[in-house]
Amino acid sequence: MAASRQPVLDQLVARGIATFPQVAFVKAISPPYGDWSPETNERFIDEINESRPDVLWVGMTAPKQEKWVRENQHRLRCGVVGSIGAVFDYFAGTVQRAPQWVCDLGLEWAYRLSREPKRLWERTFISAPQFLGLAMTEALRTRAPANHSARTH
Repeated sequence: MAASRQPVLDQLVARGIATFPQVAFVKAISPPYGDWSPETNERFIDEINESRPDVLWVGMTAPKQEKWVRENQHRLRCGVVGSIGAVFDYFAGTVQRAPQWVCDLGLEWAYRLSREPKRLWERTFISAPQFLGLAMTEALRTRAPANHSARTH
């Protein structure tokens, strides 16, 4: 596991051990917020690689975590790397999730936006629509053309 604050990671590991006793939690790293120096990045990659995890969960907020994974994945010695963001806080119990009925309606994003508007407004109203537009354009661009040729028997 990488990122999040150390008290959150401590709670997450304690709950993880209690919930999944068959899983070995080998390392929990809380890097500093803000920009990292190349030396700090090297130190964290070395710590991750020394622990040799089968699975590495990264929670730094989007899109920072995805960018970090992409830039460093070729250097990480682990089986699976997943960017999971706020899941650390949810699982540790330090951030309350939306009520179940809100989740069932697919509106957890609105609940989160109402609780953290300064942090999430740009992601919700600018980045997400841009991403959807790019994803749709890419899907249409790479879609295989239908084969309309006549079949031969």
